Amino acid sequence: MNGSLLGMLAVFVAGYACIAFEHTLGVNKAAFAIGMAAVLWSMLLGFGGDPHHLGEALIEQLSETSQIIFFLLGAMTLVEVIDAHGAFRVVTDRIRTRSMRGLMVAVGFLAFFMSSVLDNLTTTIVMVSLLRRMISDREQRNLMGGFVVVAANAGGAWTPIGDVTTTMLWIGGQVSTIGIIKKLVLPSLVSLIAAMAILSLGFKGELMDGAESGDQATAEMRHGARRVLALGLAAFLCVPIFKSFLHIPPFLGIGFGLSMMWILTDVLHREGHPSDHVRVPHALSRVDVASAFFFLGILLAVGALQTVGILGDLAQELARVTSHEPTIAAIIGIVSAIVDNVPLVAATMKMYPLSQVPPDDNLWSLIAYCAGTGGSLLVIGSAAGVALMGMEHITFGWYLRRVAPAALVAYFAGLLAAVWL
Repeated sequence: MNGSLLGMLAVFVAGYACIAFEHTLGVNKAAFAIGMAAVLWSMLLGFGGDPHHLGEALIEQLSETSQIIFFLLGAMTLVEVIDAHGAFRVVTDRIRTRSMRGLMVAVGFLAFFMSSVLDNLTTTIVMVSLLRRMISDREQRNLMGGFVVVAANAGGAWTPIGDVTTTMLWIGGQVSTIGIIKKLVLPSLVSLIAAMAILSLGFKGELMDGAESGDQATAEMRHGARRVLALGLAAFLCVPIFKSFLHIPPFLGIGFGLSMMWILTDVLHREGHPSDHVRVPHALSRVDVASAFFFLGILLAVGALQTVGILGDLAQELARVTSHEPTIAAIIGIVSAIVDNVPLVAATMKMYPLSQVPPDDNLWSLIAYCAGTGGSLLVIGSAAGVALMGMEHITFGWYLRRVAPAALVAYFAGLLAAVWL
């Protein structure tokens, strides 16, 4: 490897390190990702290669990346509109059990299936808000919250729209809608049930009065909340259907759903300013645009390494060490508990081109499962875990002692089920 390629690799490693320690540095990871992509492509263009060829490569990378970004922006906007209407209460308020273990079963399956349509971050926020109203004992509530993280991450792994990394594999053509569901729904359920069986030992007795009243815990449902929830869920569910049967790209499918939601909310709230905060324009102002820039930067940075062949060389080196697909996927999943799984999966997609590893190959489904559920091993390993830390002030050490062992058993139980299938 010549000096220029080593320089590019050094820039990527340095940028990745800054992303991993964003909280210590006090700088948003999106800033490092965008800067890293700009530097890498500038270095690549400055090496004296064919400008026309490199320009085409950059446009191709941008085209692939933009599809993911626009899909995520549309999905995040829909979730914000649903949440602004308090529509998630339509689902969560139906939980009536007074048994702690009964509540655990209800919460676990609800989080599992919610995150298969929504993202694991939104699911965790909704479920933890529910737990605040129902469980007054802090230790029990924190343990239930840790279980929600495991359930949400497992639920997001088996559908093409349930997790960012699975969405990346789906849009990239590595997995199909039917293929990923058939291969991972059972392993994900096994992971959920394994965690439930272990963590249920820590729950006893009946529910006490909740720590917060319903009025404190969540806003009142807005006019048309049920219609907004129904349309939002239909929009999410139609995206993979449109792609599978009509070959409509996901970003166009989610865009159509967003347009229908925009029309519905404008019609529902014609009275004007008092309801402006539940309309789509206000939701757009609340969308996490920084995350979109992070995905843009990290995917373009990985694309630069792929363009010069660095990732292909890494794939060959890894093949010399092991060609066992479950081992490769398991390693990726464990590493994703420490570092962000988006660049890990992005790099893997470039390391193994579709010409070598065809769509719906077992490797892709194993990577989808491991990258999705591996983040449960540590509280900092997924957006769901970080949200739980912020909402309930859970420490790294507490999660490591109380939740991580069960998450580890669940992770490998689901992996064994996936391998068996």
